Amino acid sequence: MQYGICNLGIVPIRLEPSDTSEMVTQALYGDLFKVLEQRKKWSRIRFAFDKYEGWIDNKQYKEIEKESYNVLSDSDLNLSTDLIEYVSDHSQNLYPIPLGSNLNGLKLLDHNFEGNSANSTKDKSHIIKTAFSYLNAPYLWGGKTPFGIDCSGFTQMVYKLNGYKLYRDASEQATQGDALSFIEESEPGDLAFFDNAEGDIIHVGIIMKDNYIIHAHGKVRIDRLDHSGIYNIDKNLHTHKLRVIKKIV
Repeated sequence: MQYGICNLGIVPIRLEPSDTSEMVTQALYGDLFKVLEQRKKWSRIRFAFDKYEGWIDNKQYKEIEKESYNVLSDSDLNLSTDLIEYVSDHSQNLYPIPLGSNLNGLKLLDHNFEGNSANSTKDKSHIIKTAFSYLNAPYLWGGKTPFGIDCSGFTQMVYKLNGYKLYRDASEQATQGDALSFIEESEPGDLAFFDNAEGDIIHVGIIMKDNYIIHAHGKVRIDRLDHSGIYNIDKNLHTHKLRVIKKIV
């Protein structure tokens, strides 16, 4: 088996090995993964962080040894905490990296970084503050950055920046943590999940105080939350039906 690291800022991960295929998620700078299958132009990978799978362009990652993969994947995450930063190589070429990039592989990639980072688990009270870093980011299916993000990418990255691990998709995240019976039992930072007419979990957001929720819907926005679901304060209607509230932390 081969192993890889993302050596660029934001790389699309596709459902199928084609540039025209649906983007299911993104690899951010420093993300580690196993290479499950390698073709001439594409590789099917599984991320170390959340075990998510997809296809990456072979030109957009660097192969690494198993030993390096094991050491880096076992290390505590050290993540960039600014909206956008740069790493540089020995020729002083600059590579832009987004909020939440993994800096553990800097030495392996022979890159330098002089920005701000965090490598510790934070108190739950920091979750909402981190969420505001993504406020008004446009919705992007498969996105994981302030320049485009989907609902579960938003919750995953906010939790990741605070030292907590969530799965990639909303339906997977809904299997984590402990279910609460009522909104009144929730705290800021808990997750609310929403389903469709078939009962499938299709949306997730982060609960705030005073019955508000921050979530990615068109953009990362703040709406009201009640026992029925999300009440869009711009459209004056409910947009999502509440299924369950989970306490992860």
